[in-house]
Amino acid sequence: MLDLAARTETPKTAEAVVELVAEAGAAGRTLTVVGGGTKRGIGDGVAADAVLSLAGLSKVIDYAPEELVLTAQPGVTVAALEKLVAAQGQMLPFEPPHLTRLLGAKGKPTLGGALAANLSGPRRIRAGAARDHFLGLQAVTGRGELIKAGGKVVKNVTGYDLAKLMAGSWGTLAVLTEVTIKVLPAARTEVTLMIFGLPDDRANAAMVAAMNAPVEVSGAAHLPLATARRAPLKGQMAVTAFRLEGFSASVAARAEHLAVALKGFGRTERLDADHSREFWVQIREVEAFAKDPRPLWRLSVPPAVGFRVGEALAGEALYDWGGGLVWLLSDAEPAHVRAAVRALGGHATLYRGDGPAFEPLAGPLAALSARVKAAFDPKGVLNPGRMAPL
Repeated sequence: MLDLAARTETPKTAEAVVELVAEAGAAGRTLTVVGGGTKRGIGDGVAADAVLSLAGLSKVIDYAPEELVLTAQPGVTVAALEKLVAAQGQMLPFEPPHLTRLLGAKGKPTLGGALAANLSGPRRIRAGAARDHFLGLQAVTGRGELIKAGGKVVKNVTGYDLAKLMAGSWGTLAVLTEVTIKVLPAARTEVTLMIFGLPDDRANAAMVAAMNAPVEVSGAAHLPLATARRAPLKGQMAVTAFRLEGFSASVAARAEHLAVALKGFGRTERLDADHSREFWVQIREVEAFAKDPRPLWRLSVPPAVGFRVGEALAGEALYDWGGGLVWLLSDAEPAHVRAAVRALGGHATLYRGDGPAFEPLAGPLAALSARVKAAFDPKGVLNPGRMAPL
């Protein structure tokens, strides 16, 4: 029998995870589930009797570059996977952010953590979010049962797509012990077109125009003047940027087309491939806000009204995803932030700061969420309080 005193358990097999979770449930104890521990500060504070670390489940089980499919245990680090697939001319298409500096974390982000939090970078407007590349899983429910779902091909789902359900559940439904994801060929090159000095509303209009142009933009972002002035960019004007990726000839032709489409917004400047990659890492990791102690919000809003976040809320913003994702530094009251974002048709998540991190659920959605939780973890063993206050 495992002693479930408040300590860290690091199982090496799925069977050991089953034993640990089952015994916790039988003993009326709770578990905090972590990978690299880099996102533990996000959420409403997990109050558990022990920590279940997945660091011991860190093997790549199968990688078939010719099939664009990779199966690994959840404790494999994102950095290790990025290096592995890059050696085959491939990439993790959802461009998972690490966010270690932003969150002041010391660990290394893991694949399981990226999927459990459904984390994606600027490329999601083109390639999709983490959940869109999550093909299959093996996991242990809060009941202590080992389950499998999905497979190793894209069109393999009959019935419920449990991979999609687990993505964004933050470890509150089941403990991932094996995951299968889709990878894609890496772009041969890239270029970023930049326009300087646009106010937020014009920048939003430019991003909408770029996304509607037939040029396959894979990143669109706007840094207002106050944000652009911050390190590491240290700009003198607001910056609006658009990334194009692919083969050299295709990128060059699309860049010319996009420059013409954006002509009404001002002159465009270009970043070459190396400087473009550096810039989008800064956007992906929200580096401009890494050292500011104020509360940091991740706001999801319809792209067409993204710029209105700056009008409705005091603070400093960084607009990603054509305005559909806004990072906001603000001392505004959480209730005011959530109400303002809700009025724009979006929702808010507090990534750094005091107070509930996730949007409170109500009505039918809250009832549905409770039924799903009861089906997978009826005793509340896994990550209690992570997504909702206890």
